[in-house]
Amino acid sequence: MTEFQIEVRVTPRRGILDPQGNAVAGALGTLGFQGVREVHVGRLIVFSLSAASEGEARERSEAMCRQLLANPVTEDFSVRVSA
Repeated sequence: MTEFQIEVRVTPRRGILDPQGNAVAGALGTLGFQGVREVHVGRLIVFSLSAASEGEARERSEAMCRQLLANPVTEDFSVRVSA
């Protein structure tokens, strides 16, 4: 078994209302940061996972996302696996 470091990024799906992203975009404009569009505020989940291979670690992490870490109806996720 190898210990893998997993990073899961979860963001609202495009086209889904993101009030927090809209608030951040508005605040950035107010602070003078022009040209910022389509802000999406998500979350980063980091954990260690013991698995036999990188492929198994990715597969298990994606299953965790589909079942608990992300809402498949309103959110997208990406998984990064490193040894």
